[in-house]
Amino acid sequence: MNEALLRSLTPSVITVLVRRGADFAAAEDAVQDALVEAVRVWPADPPRDPKAWLVTVAWRRFLDATRSDAARRRREDLVDQEPEPGAAPAVDDTLQLYFLCAHPSLTPSSAVALTLRAVGGLTTRQIAQAYLVPEATMAQRISRAKRTVSGVRFDRPGDVATVLRVLYLVFNEGYSGDVDLAAEAIRITRQLAARIDHPEVAGLLALMLLHHARRAARTAPDGSLVPLAEQDRGRWDTRLIAEGVGILQAALARDRLGEFQAQAAVAALHADAPTAEETDWVQIVEWYDELARLTDSPVVRLNRTVAVGEADGPRAGLAALAALDPALPRHTAAAAYLHERDGDLTTAARLYAEAARKAPDLAERDHLTRQAARLNAKRSR
Repeated sequence: MNEALLRSLTPSVITVLVRRGADFAAAEDAVQDALVEAVRVWPADPPRDPKAWLVTVAWRRFLDATRSDAARRRREDLVDQEPEPGAAPAVDDTLQLYFLCAHPSLTPSSAVALTLRAVGGLTTRQIAQAYLVPEATMAQRISRAKRTVSGVRFDRPGDVATVLRVLYLVFNEGYSGDVDLAAEAIRITRQLAARIDHPEVAGLLALMLLHHARRAARTAPDGSLVPLAEQDRGRWDTRLIAEGVGILQAALARDRLGEFQAQAAVAALHADAPTAEETDWVQIVEWYDELARLTDSPVVRLNRTVAVGEADGPRAGLAALAALDPALPRHTAAAAYLHERDGDLTTAARLYAEAARKAPDLAERDHLTRQAARLNAKRSR
């Protein structure tokens, strides 16, 4: 079973159902039923046109649900409009569906969560991790969003800022390696950049390209994480870096700085350094200052402490870290790194082990555990 194919077809199938009269929540439920049926049937009897098969099955599931719901009996006349099996139009509706999910009736945070679930294919747990909230809280948020848009016709699509936030989070989840959505997020962002002349759209595309350029070097052959400073820069994709830097420079020249342009500037400074030792950490701190001004994000402030530790020394970084909430995700890992840089291997090893226990995924947990073991071995010599 090709799960990637199913995931790529899902947005277009939902869009077809919405266009034919289904509200979003009912369309999503019907498509999920069709996907389950595909997993059961396709291995033994694969269809010649997967999208047309999914549209047909999902539409029938929607009609079945409509007929069984007394409150929706007025929709029974849709039975005669059931599409005939056959080739479906080869139209990519994914970008349109991103805008439809960013509906004005939803708050931006709810629109992002709903789109990640319905279009991006992320689980509630993954979305909760992206938002730094408990999974139960995110489940309630998504359920409320579905109830809000149930019965609402999508004739007033949402705004660019919400769509950008969704694409950013989808890319980040794909880049983590848990679900491979990074390339899809780049593809949709390219489409958006081609349609909309907006510096933050360009900033997001540049950021994605610059991060994606390093992807091959982020893991060792055994699957373990490779920190940025230890990556083989010869494996970085120089073509993507050049494209990302060019897009970023054009966006910055418009003097309408936004969050994604500032993040891309940090990524560009890392990409521009021939070696980790030659990284311009002073400029990176300055860009983090801009980011903190634009977003007031605690995650940005945490990342800034590490940059300060590189630019001004580990004790300056630890002083900046002391001003932040210790409960912040990856706070302990940052403290471990800065203590190691300061030469306190005992404290660093203990903090690496503590950070490993808090890590959100197995790859990061393994990396932090290895860091603790490395320092403990060094201390015992």
